[in-house]
Amino acid sequence: MQASRSLISAAKSATRFQARPVSSLAGQTSTTPTRSNVSPSVFNSKRAQTHISVRQQRRAQSGLGEHAQPAPTFYTEENPGKTALYDLHLQHGAKMVPFGGYSMPVSYSDLSLGESHAWTREKASLFDVGHMVQYHFEGPGAEAFLESMTPAGLKDLAPGTSTLSALLHPVTGGIVDDCIISRLENGPKHLFYVVLNAGCREKDYKFLDSALEKWDNTINPVVHINHLQADGEPYGLIALQGPMSAEILANVLAPGCKVDVTKWYFGSSKHITLNLPQSGESLPVVAARGGYTGEDGFELSIHPSQTVEVTEMLLESAGRDKLRLAGLGARDSLRLEAGMCLYRHDLDDTTTPVEAGLSWVIPKHRRSLEGSGFNGAETIIPQLTPASKGGAGVERRRVGLMVEGAPAREGALIVDENDNEVGKVTSGCPSPTLKKNIAMGYVKNGLQKAGTELQVVVRGKARKAVVTKMPFIPSKYFKPAASPA
Repeated sequence: MQASRSLISAAKSATRFQARPVSSLAGQTSTTPTRSNVSPSVFNSKRAQTHISVRQQRRAQSGLGEHAQPAPTFYTEENPGKTALYDLHLQHGAKMVPFGGYSMPVSYSDLSLGESHAWTREKASLFDVGHMVQYHFEGPGAEAFLESMTPAGLKDLAPGTSTLSALLHPVTGGIVDDCIISRLENGPKHLFYVVLNAGCREKDYKFLDSALEKWDNTINPVVHINHLQADGEPYGLIALQGPMSAEILANVLAPGCKVDVTKWYFGSSKHITLNLPQSGESLPVVAARGGYTGEDGFELSIHPSQTVEVTEMLLESAGRDKLRLAGLGARDSLRLEAGMCLYRHDLDDTTTPVEAGLSWVIPKHRRSLEGSGFNGAETIIPQLTPASKGGAGVERRRVGLMVEGAPAREGALIVDENDNEVGKVTSGCPSPTLKKNIAMGYVKNGLQKAGTELQVVVRGKARKAVVTKMPFIPSKYFKPAASPA
């Protein structure tokens, strides 16, 4: 019943996910009558007519259609969603678990979690991430709209490049969700591609809906938001990760696709086509070089009609000696070794980017109150300067920990030598690569320096934990070679 109410509510609010023009044009002389000579009811009626007329004019100028875009479907653990690859997972012996409102594979029968983790580090793995939510932000106001909600410096983001960022709450600067923003095109479309977390899909949708409504009620250029889908089905999203990923992808590019994988670097996106055995040349695929494992790799956004065929083609073309399917279990240990956050564990609505150690996502030109203009800047900008230097600073910091003895899991208390609580673990597991227990958590400011010795309470016993720089193992992203000195 609760899920049904959510869907009905979403359907009612979905109409706001069209790009709505603003109420007036900059520099335009208003012809709206004054309250002194018009009754309130007539005034409101005239104002509404003028509002609609100007909105229609702005819409015509933007070249965007006046139609609502559908909201993503909101699933629950009681009524989980299924990605396009659900049946394929079962065919490959997947153990399915609820995650982010979906039924997702945690592991497969051919490899243990540790073996799957090692396989990704040594060869290549294919992850289904189709539960993630994919949006297009389009129109002359798209860049400014995204910059109003995130600290990203999108003016400097070239077409075909991406950046990690976060949707932020107004005033507090708390993280609504972390996201990847890619600029696909400059004008006239001004097209951005944004990927958000599955577990936040309903919260994110409501946040974006509210932000768009406020945006359209001021003098701002038009923004149009599309949830990526075709014929009612969301676009597929798969992650090809590991040192053999580039070789595997290069071997399946369509003959007409002239992309040179050897000159395609981390953080950049390209439109590619693939050579499919049944369909021939695939529909265009948006492929980004990067991922969530610390390894070289690619994330492929695929038309829903070809998600299964593309996935099967990659597995068959590469063969079992190079490529295997991998699930959430390996993905979690891989991302923790890479020092990457998981929303609702290491990040949440009460945590700012500065506390989370993500200050680097804020470019220099957005680090002053005069030049920021993003949600929560009044809280975040002062936090960038430590209290010892006249700023607000922060009271806690995200850190990595190397833990002796039993592994520390989420919620474990972090204490100092006098057993005073100084923080909590947010993620933790045995590292298959290091053969040691690693964890991530928040500690009081001043205790974040690498080498600081603390303790973590595991099963009622305090165990030694040493603050450690992240990532725990070196990242292997494919970047241009450094120029010789």
